Amino acid sequence: MMGRFALLLLLAFSSLQLLCLASDDDAVFYESFDESFDGRWIVSDKDDYKGVWKHSKSEGHDDYGLLVSEKARKYAIVNELDKPVSLKDGSTVLQFETRLQNGLECGGAYLKFLRPQQAGWKPKEFDNESPYSIMFGPDKCGGTNKVHFILKHKNPKSGEYIEHHLKSPPSVPSDKLTHVYTAILKPDNEVKILIDGEERKKANFLSTDDFEPPLIPAKTIPDPDDKKPEDWDERAKIPDPNAVKPDDWDEDAPMEIEDEDAVKPEGWLDDEPEEVDDPEATKPEDWDDEEDGEWEAPKIDNPKCEAAPGCGEWKRPMKMNPAYKGKWSAPLIDNPNYKGIWKPQEIPNPDYFELDKPDFEPIAAVGIEIWTMQDGILFDNILIAKNDKVAESYRETTWKPKFEVEKEKQKAEEEATDSDGLSGFQKKVFDVLYKVADIPFLSEYKLQILDLIEKAEKQPNITIGVIVSIVVIILTVLFKLIFGGKKQPQVKKQSEVAEASNNQTTSGEKAEEEEEEEEKEETTAAAPRRRRRDN
Repeated sequence: MMGRFALLLLLAFSSLQLLCLASDDDAVFYESFDESFDGRWIVSDKDDYKGVWKHSKSEGHDDYGLLVSEKARKYAIVNELDKPVSLKDGSTVLQFETRLQNGLECGGAYLKFLRPQQAGWKPKEFDNESPYSIMFGPDKCGGTNKVHFILKHKNPKSGEYIEHHLKSPPSVPSDKLTHVYTAILKPDNEVKILIDGEERKKANFLSTDDFEPPLIPAKTIPDPDDKKPEDWDERAKIPDPNAVKPDDWDEDAPMEIEDEDAVKPEGWLDDEPEEVDDPEATKPEDWDDEEDGEWEAPKIDNPKCEAAPGCGEWKRPMKMNPAYKGKWSAPLIDNPNYKGIWKPQEIPNPDYFELDKPDFEPIAAVGIEIWTMQDGILFDNILIAKNDKVAESYRETTWKPKFEVEKEKQKAEEEATDSDGLSGFQKKVFDVLYKVADIPFLSEYKLQILDLIEKAEKQPNITIGVIVSIVVIILTVLFKLIFGGKKQPQVKKQSEVAEASNNQTTSGEKAEEEEEEEEKEETTAAAPRRRRRDN
């Protein structure tokens, strides 16, 4: 008992230390939603945004938040700051909590940090066209599963605002717990993305490898006026012009021929049909010969054929023709005129410019503008600060206690649902797999891995197959990294992997409809089942 009290005292003292490290001036904006949002937040009047916002408690807590209350709706709400926040001076931290109380299969749960109204927007008319500086937060639907970080940056040459998306962002946690998302913008052009206080991504705004498209254009571009010469030969291999088809090469020989050595099995019933009328079938009472035609009994397999090696006319089986060679073609040789793959020459990029730092636009408002198929999304504790210690203190005091309670409740529910702990084990497996998908060297296959994980979540019986498939992908990538080579490693397509995991798995409603249609066509076109006529 004393040990628990000492632990609580230590946590309280640590939280107090964190709060003391950051001054009140460092918390530029904070919204706890302890009170109703009316008067502080303005709901958009635009016709498209019919979703109803509610001031609601987080499930299982006395803590309030801003709730997405209806399914399949667009939502838009905004809160204008007392004064704009500059992103050019020192560090800036953007942080908020989101709880997907009913999960998230298709929808957004991100924030938009808007530019001043002079950029061309009004609170009552807030919509997806309203100009923002940064968009940050979870988004999941179909192949999309990411924690967005998008910077809208003005091109100093064209004056156009361009969206620059963070490459390989972390995935959205796949549970119904409260999670806290943090973006830390540093004065050295670095940005860090944290989920629940854990760093999940680090990038540099000016790096060509971290944002798509990069903030700084390439110095050179392919010359759009450069044309490939007519005599440019890109064929690495060509048919040998001196090769001659051998005299004994028979292109007309069939692939299969009758097996002349085959003998009709003893006991074959030549005079028995494969199918006979069903003796138990009777003509329906309401059958009208004039309207319905002459009634015929349905066919069944001839029971006499069951014990025999076969019925009906016997024919020799087919076998591979040893003389078959197929169409002759000359063997390939190195092309003596090969010049390589042609590329246009590089010229200076007329749109190139240099930057020491991004030209950040100030933040003048915080908005939520989303479309979602799920209800139950709860936003809470939105923070803008100039010191990451402030964000850390809020995580410790507002998010962590709720998260710990939810984790304990989830654990108890899993144990109650499945006494052998299987569901809890699978949940841990999925958590690990989502972290695996975020490993940088697997970025090329991230969507494929996420798709596999989502299939396993919906059909837990294929979890083992999915794990094996992901291990195959990882080993393939490692093989490529270790041994190099020009050829792209062959990785199973997700449809093949899913089929190997579970023959009944499909990739959505469209695939199911196509399979059903194919089954109908096969049923319609299927001929009566015939017994093999071989030995």
